[in-house]
Amino acid sequence: MSTRVMISAALASILVAPAALADSKHRIYKRGGDGYDYARVVSVEPIVRQVRVEVPRRECWTEVRYDQPEPYARKGLAGPMILGALIGGGIGNQFGSGDGRRAATVAGALIGTAVGHDVGERKRSQYAYSQPQGHEVERCETRIEQSYEERIDGYDVEYEYAGQRFQTRMPYDPGERIRVRVAVTPA
Repeated sequence: MSTRVMISAALASILVAPAALADSKHRIYKRGGDGYDYARVVSVEPIVRQVRVEVPRRECWTEVRYDQPEPYARKGLAGPMILGALIGGGIGNQFGSGDGRRAATVAGALIGTAVGHDVGERKRSQYAYSQPQGHEVERCETRIEQSYEERIDGYDVEYEYAGQRFQTRMPYDPGERIRVRVAVTPA
């Protein structure tokens, strides 16, 4: 090969190399007449907003509840007295004969009435002077706790393509490069 041909080939490769490199840097993918390329991302700023969050929390605790027994009513004495009179009269009727039996029945009824009265009074005083009874009760309440969280609504992206800077808003962080659509129209 002659030196002239070698110099021409070297010169041609020097002139073609930058164009080949530029083409690989800014290659355009054809798709239906429009092309796509990638642009360098210069900056990404998240769009942040504060959101109030309400969370229901159920809290339970144990309390001691005291119940006061119902006081024994005065009219409640009649029942034990009548029952006592019947039982006492029945027992008194078992003793003696004739008028003695009648007297024993009356005496048994009187004694039974007195015993029934005493039983009723003891019950009444037992309820009247008894201490309130305590028992544990579980109580629960739902409370709403409020807090604030930061949520990202999107990203403001600034990118550079063919020496010009552009801005867009995206729902995600694009990373170091962003895919752009390139449309060539005649001037």
